[in-house]
Amino acid sequence: MRQTEKNWTSVKYFVLLGLSDNANQQAGLFALFLAMYLTAIMGNALIVAVIIRDLHLHTPMYFFLGNLSFVDICFTSAIAPRMLKDMLSEVRTIPFHSCFAQLYAFFCTGSTEAYLLAVMAFDRYIAICNPLRYTSVMSRSLCISLVCGSWVVMNMHSLLHIGIVSNFEFCGSNLIRHFFCDLPPLLKLVCSDTTSYEWVIFIEGSLVSMSPFLFIIGSYVYIIYRILKIQSAEGRQRAFSTCSSHLTVVTLFFGSIFFAYIRPISANALDQEMVVTVMYTIVTPMLNPFIYSLRNNDVKSAMKKLVCKRLHGLE
Repeated sequence: MRQTEKNWTSVKYFVLLGLSDNANQQAGLFALFLAMYLTAIMGNALIVAVIIRDLHLHTPMYFFLGNLSFVDICFTSAIAPRMLKDMLSEVRTIPFHSCFAQLYAFFCTGSTEAYLLAVMAFDRYIAICNPLRYTSVMSRSLCISLVCGSWVVMNMHSLLHIGIVSNFEFCGSNLIRHFFCDLPPLLKLVCSDTTSYEWVIFIEGSLVSMSPFLFIIGSYVYIIYRILKIQSAEGRQRAFSTCSSHLTVVTLFFGSIFFAYIRPISANALDQEMVVTVMYTIVTPMLNPFIYSLRNNDVKSAMKKLVCKRLHGLE
């Protein structure tokens, strides 16, 4: 009986249903998302290049921003290229191992971004609440350790989940009602018992997912309390301006994730999830460079210098 079941549940590939099954919409969607993806790549790459080249931006805050932009490039690249390819394909199949490779990249880069946002909140907390100790606390070694630690921990977190899910037995339909290999639609295709894994998601997944968000909230409670104690209105405004870009990115990123995964289940839950997933996998990485550059005079000035040097170099 077990041998028959094993043969019956063998899956070699999955079929991604995509954002839309309307053939007339594919060309328009492809052009839209290609433009958004290229904007995200070029915008974040420009941020990284500016921070590397401008010595005035070699500070902890911009070191973390450069790493966030790099993670955004990796995060959106884990999803967008295959999605764009599938929009031009009649058959949207993805091999079994490629599906889990994509899920791993999505888990790892998305979780690392969440932890980098928490690290950036810690940086702002030290800068505003303990300005005299900022240089000694936010040392180069600590900054590198925080970034590397985020990557290492999130790699372990991602490998844990991929190792468990990839060993499940899949049966029945191999159709994934999504535009990439995400965990919720994949688990709907599992025919073996997932009770133990659901406890893993609840305990380990919730701890890993919620800890950076709760840390950010706690940091900003102290930051806002300290800002409100500043006597001058100009000083309060300057302090708030240093946090506004980060708070905007945090709101976009965590807000869309919580809406996608933490909400009452409804008949069109997966359709809603796909729309919101587009928000934090493509739209947010595209907007982040604009959010940080438009409200930051140092970044804008460094960008102008870099562009001017490039233009003069072409003359």
